[in-house]
Amino acid sequence: MQLLFRNELGKNCAPPAKYRAYNQCDSTGVQRVFTLTLSIAHWNQTQPRNETSLPTEFRCILDRITGEVFVGTSLTAEPLLCLAATVTAEHRGESVLQHIVQGLALQPGVALARIWLLPSGDLCGFCQAQTASPDQMQSLHLVASAGTPRHSPGEDWSFLQGHFHRIPLNTGKVGQVAESRSPIFVKDFPHQNDWISRPEWAEREGIRSFAGYPLVFRDNLLGVLGVFSRIVLEDQEFTWLGLFANQASVAIANARAFEEVESHRRQLEGENAYLQEKVQQGFEFGEILGKSLALQQVLRQIQMVAPTDTTVLIGGESGTGKELVARAIHERSERHGRPLITVNCASIPRELFESEFFGHVKGAFTGALRDRIGRFQLADKGTIFLDEVGEIPHELQSKLLRVLQEGTFERVGDDHVRRVDVRVLAATNRELYEEVEAGRFRKDLYYRLCVFPVIIPPLRDRSEDIRLLAERFVQLASHRLKLPRAQLTDSAISQLTAYSWPGNVRELQNVIERAVIVSREGPLRVDLVLAPFVQKDHTKWNPGTAGTSVFPKREMERRERENILKALETASGKIYGADGAAAILGMKPTTLASRMKKMKLRAS
Repeated sequence: MQLLFRNELGKNCAPPAKYRAYNQCDSTGVQRVFTLTLSIAHWNQTQPRNETSLPTEFRCILDRITGEVFVGTSLTAEPLLCLAATVTAEHRGESVLQHIVQGLALQPGVALARIWLLPSGDLCGFCQAQTASPDQMQSLHLVASAGTPRHSPGEDWSFLQGHFHRIPLNTGKVGQVAESRSPIFVKDFPHQNDWISRPEWAEREGIRSFAGYPLVFRDNLLGVLGVFSRIVLEDQEFTWLGLFANQASVAIANARAFEEVESHRRQLEGENAYLQEKVQQGFEFGEILGKSLALQQVLRQIQMVAPTDTTVLIGGESGTGKELVARAIHERSERHGRPLITVNCASIPRELFESEFFGHVKGAFTGALRDRIGRFQLADKGTIFLDEVGEIPHELQSKLLRVLQEGTFERVGDDHVRRVDVRVLAATNRELYEEVEAGRFRKDLYYRLCVFPVIIPPLRDRSEDIRLLAERFVQLASHRLKLPRAQLTDSAISQLTAYSWPGNVRELQNVIERAVIVSREGPLRVDLVLAPFVQKDHTKWNPGTAGTSVFPKREMERRERENILKALETASGKIYGADGAAAILGMKPTTLASRMKKMKLRAS
């Protein structure tokens, strides 16, 4: 065992000559290293910087190494020093805690060793489930326990969710150790001692002594280490346990730091992968264009709600630009420095919803080969956009509600409750309240999402914006396809304005791109591209007379109803599939089903 002396600056200090003789190897030939961390402030008060002699109290402790400590007392120095070296080498928090309590439980005379810690951020899953729970941040939580019961059959002393799982500060001997940050040493329990919470257990197991130490690192209280012994502990053994507790505090703090760094690394990797995925998708436009009154009303709503943390429900038909609105809200919020995480709820397989939202741990299910961070954790301190929120399975909606209400969740296969600070934006092309009335969507979740609704008008209701959008799409398509820029004529604008655009802005963009390809250097030939769609859409459309009539809303609704009925008739009542009515109309089947329900139409 090699004794290595260092100060807090990490500088090695040569020990006095009489201690150098105790550098030795254990039976396996592996050299053990135990570091005594000395207070640099106290060092400066007692010795000049260039001295290598030790302060008196440390010299007294080390004198015991050369004396009676190695011969036959219940707690000897060498095993504790070796245990400290093992604990210090660990970087995983759970492993550090288990090494401490299991190593102490193997020492002669030790009946039970336990560690209570103050919560470091995430909530305790066991306490979270309790109905009456005061402030957990002012309580210690049992995180590791090991011992050897002799006269308590059936008791598992590694069980953590028992009576002493949660101890408020200044309550009992453990709570008082934490509150005072001073150790407590009960050398020999007298009969009916006030320090004994379970006197019958202590008598049955022959408990004689208790040693409790505050676990403190850089003036921050981490928790308490408690040791119950069947042998009366002596003062020197209490001192050695205190020295070990100091080393355990450093190991716990280091493990937490390593885990925090690893957590940030995984989160950054996840964010990086997500952002790369978004870049590869190649957004064709990243701005909201238009001067219509309907769109200006939407922009005013964005300006009002963006600076707040309010949950926003964005409604509108498919292709109207709901994600653009969500991005505009995020970029104008105080969270714009963090990522906007988008989740398309319609594209996630039903059995993977929970894993996608909240993540999973390794081995949680077949194929879970490693831990995975969920989208909510990726969006911590930022914004998450739930597109097509109406597609979330009913059985998962309660867990989404919990995140909205409490900001907490659990990964799949893990009982550790995690806390996140996320702003939620949701979008749907369904009539969500009708889904609530039909029992397919939770009413409480609906009201949590619909705090501030923003409804995006369809393109047919903002025809004055078509020219601006068309000009922008012509410019983008020509640049991306490396083709000469086609001329956008008044005739082309009239033809575009006359069309009903069931696919809204997305359909307009696709039509413009095809027109740029077929037009080359001449005028934009919208008629060549749009006419087949109009015929397939079963609408009466004449490029020569387009734009000469304006229809009121009731007439537009009547025509849309007739249009859907004709599409259903052509598709023999079929909605889904390549030859279904939705494909004929150029819209999503869910959008068509929603409109049919609103119009009280049946497929048959």
